Amino acid sequence: MNGPESACAPQAGRTAGPGACRPAAFRVRLARAEDLKALLVLYERARAFMAAAGNPGQWVNGYPGPDVLAAGIAAHCHYVLEDGAGALAASFCFAYGSAPEPSYGRIDGAWLRNGPYGVLHRIAAARPGAGAAGACIAWCWAHSGGDLRADTHEKNLPMQRTLEKAGFVRCGTIRLADGSPRWAYQKLARPAGPMV
Repeated sequence: MNGPESACAPQAGRTAGPGACRPAAFRVRLARAEDLKALLVLYERARAFMAAAGNPGQWVNGYPGPDVLAAGIAAHCHYVLEDGAGALAASFCFAYGSAPEPSYGRIDGAWLRNGPYGVLHRIAAARPGAGAAGACIAWCWAHSGGDLRADTHEKNLPMQRTLEKAGFVRCGTIRLADGSPRWAYQKLARPAGPMV
């Protein structure tokens, strides 16, 4: 499905888990200014979850804070995932283009392919393990043109597992604008048939 507001489309033969979602279970839409308060609560809970899972250093000092979230909303790249009842299930940022993430221009390693790609950032689920992260990834994949990238902290084991289960491959390490290292992942569409 195209556009900023759509239900998740399942991948062939899959009904749940990373990389797939149930169409009636979740709906993605652009975040709005009135979502800001709920998003701040969601990200505070996500920071607590990461710290409890052994990753206290990824989102520090209240990141992402109100200014970062408001900028993403204004730029139309911040999304919310709602459950079947319309409640906030997750949030994420997604952008697509020839270079939507400047820090991906240099990598210690190598991307699987160069060219336009989609990028997934700041994914946070209201209930980790309930399939929301997989639904966010599935939506991003459907809008990525067959090339989706993401990065995460070396200690963010839950996100690493989620990306790998969704078909991502670790390509190396990138550095954020502040110099912090992040493990870089990429997922590519498989060729439709044998290469000739």
